[in-house]
Amino acid sequence: MKAQGKNDLADRTKAFALDIIRLSDALPRKMSAHVLGKQVLRSATSIGANYREANRGVSRADFTNKIGTVQKEAAETQYWLELLIESDIEKHKSVSLHKEASELLAIFTSIGKKLKQ
Repeated sequence: MKAQGKNDLADRTKAFALDIIRLSDALPRKMSAHVLGKQVLRSATSIGANYREANRGVSRADFTNKIGTVQKEAAETQYWLELLIESDIEKHKSVSLHKEASELLAIFTSIGKKLKQ
């Protein structure tokens, strides 16, 4: 995997959020899909928002803290996508989005570890 620059990650997290928005809008109209869709929409869109905020941090500690929040949101997004997949509510799009959430989590975990060194 090639190294990700700040703009690459900002664009990638925004594209991911947009894909999640489209997924959420396409979910079936039933209670379980509504609840899971709302949760995944909130956590997935928070990844890019918190990353953007991290880049405007006033200190290294502030940046590190926000990257930790990004990691938490990515892990939570994985969970909601897993529920969509395993409950058979939505498998096709959710599998590829779960893969992207996992890749984003790996990237931000790596950034977090480097910051703590």
